[in-house]
Amino acid sequence: MTVDFAWVLLLGLVAGTVGGIVGFGTSIMLMPALVMVFGPREAVPIMAIASIMANASRVAAWWREVDWRAVAAYSATGVPAAALGARTLLTLPPGVIEAVMGVFFISMILVRRWMMARDWKLGLWHLAGAGAGVGFLTGIAVSTGPINTPFFVMYGLVKGPFLSTEAMGSLAVFLAKALTFRTMGALPLEAILKGLIIGSSITVGSFFAKRWVRQLDANRFRLLMDGLLMMAGLVMLSLAAHPKT
Repeated sequence: MTVDFAWVLLLGLVAGTVGGIVGFGTSIMLMPALVMVFGPREAVPIMAIASIMANASRVAAWWREVDWRAVAAYSATGVPAAALGARTLLTLPPGVIEAVMGVFFISMILVRRWMMARDWKLGLWHLAGAGAGVGFLTGIAVSTGPINTPFFVMYGLVKGPFLSTEAMGSLAVFLAKALTFRTMGALPLEAILKGLIIGSSITVGSFFAKRWVRQLDANRFRLLMDGLLMMAGLVMLSLAAHPKT
C-alpha cells in the first residue's frame, strides 16, 4: 500500500501540473488510480477533498486575475445545485452519468468552435445558468471540469483569468459537495486525511504549471483544452462501458 500511495502522489503531481495548465484533467487522470488503490467506495470522497485542494491551489497561483463577478454569478446557483446533486448520487444506476458526460465533453469541442466562429459571447446570466447545471452534475459525478471550460472561455476568459475564475467557482461547488457528503456520513476523517495528502502533490503541480501557462498564446491554449476535452470524453465513455459498483 505504501508503494501504491507513493505512485498516487507522483501521479497527483503530474495531474496537478496538467490541470494547472488547462484548468481541468486532474480528476480524470487520478480517479482510475484511486479506484485501484483504495477501491471505488473510498475513492470518491478522497477525490472530493483532493479536488478542493486542486482548485484552491489554482486560485492561489492566479489570485490577482480572478473575475469575481463571474465567480459570484456561477456560484450563486452552483453551490445549492451541487448539494442537491450529491444527495441524488445514490439513486442513480452506474454508468448513466458517465455516458452522458462523455458525449457532452466531445460535443462541446464542436459547439465551442461553432460559437466562436460566430463571435458568440456569454454574459453573467449565462454563467448563472451554467452554474446550476454543472453544479448539479458535479454533485453526482467525479469530474465535470471539462464542462465548465467552454462557458468560461466564451465569457471571454483565457489563461490566468480563466484558470483562476473557473477554479474559484469550482472550489465553491466542491466545498458544497464535500459538506453534503460529510453531513450524510459519506466522508470519514480517514478519507479527508488521504485527500489532503494527495491534494498536496496536486498543489505543487499547479504552481509548476504557472510558468508554462505564461508561455502559451491564446490559440494554443484553446487547442490544448480541445485535446483534453476529447480525452475526457473518451475516458468517461470508457467508464460508462465498465461501471464501478
